[in-house]
Amino acid sequence: MVAWLRACMLFAMSVSTLHTVSAQDYPNRPLRVVTSEVGAGGDFTARLVAQGLTAALGQSAVVDNRAGGVIAGEFVARAAPDGYTLLVYGNTLWLLPLMRKEMPYDTWRDFAPVILATRNSNVLVVHPSLPVRNMTELVRFARARPGQLNYGSAAAGTTSHVGAELLKYVAKLDIVRVPFRGATSALNSLLSGQVHLLFMGGSSAVSQIQAGRLRALAVASPEPSLIFPGVLTMAAAGLPGVEVFSIFGVFVPARTPSAIIALINQEIARALQTPEVKARLKTVGSEAVGGPPEALSAAMHAEFNRIETLSRSVSLRDE
Repeated sequence: MVAWLRACMLFAMSVSTLHTVSAQDYPNRPLRVVTSEVGAGGDFTARLVAQGLTAALGQSAVVDNRAGGVIAGEFVARAAPDGYTLLVYGNTLWLLPLMRKEMPYDTWRDFAPVILATRNSNVLVVHPSLPVRNMTELVRFARARPGQLNYGSAAAGTTSHVGAELLKYVAKLDIVRVPFRGATSALNSLLSGQVHLLFMGGSSAVSQIQAGRLRALAVASPEPSLIFPGVLTMAAAGLPGVEVFSIFGVFVPARTPSAIIALINQEIARALQTPEVKARLKTVGSEAVGGPPEALSAAMHAEFNRIETLSRSVSLRDE
């Protein structure tokens, strides 16, 4: 028993030493920042993160776009826990277990949170051909046409999916989900008039709304949005509880050395607080958050618990 304990202690010391050395040598080659498809909310945050890390660490951080939360998550979950593969993803990552029976990874076991990078308000938009200009008119219009309106949705667990299901539940609407592989595909279908409405992150919606290609009906955040002046919140429009907001976190594979996680956290936090980055975030309705890894973990659990409660009343399964 004594020999076994001594062997365990020596192994633990060797692992600790290896992690220390790895952290001291890190990084000595380019980093890969895996995220959602080009143009989606995670892509915007990932590019800010990659730029910040490139400047701070002296190694290039390359953005790797992959459509679908399962695809990106599975890739990073299987990557080496050495700090060279990062994942920048939003709510989908931790909400997918509520939507699917089978998952190729365990969100809580296979990833180590690094930092809660940004938070982005969501807005409900419709195609301009839909004869509604506010939530009262939309609810009235939809109730008069049960099953005839549809909403675009990216993968199960995205805010486009959860937001619409919250709206259906709270407003007692019968609208049909049209799923797409990613947020960009859903947006393109809305712009072409193939779907009627869509919950979107402000960073993706603002230019389309300003150009008149989409119409904003309400923001799905507790407070009004500075980039959508005059657009009511869902609560102010008479639909309290229809709240969805995108939070984008940075993750690494589980068992990544804590010293490397601390370094990445520090450099991303520093980059997000520069005046230039804060100004860019403000123009698209996002804000830098930051904080220790535990803050991201707490936000994930809070959102998971809220949507899990909803799933007891509404089926969110992506069969």
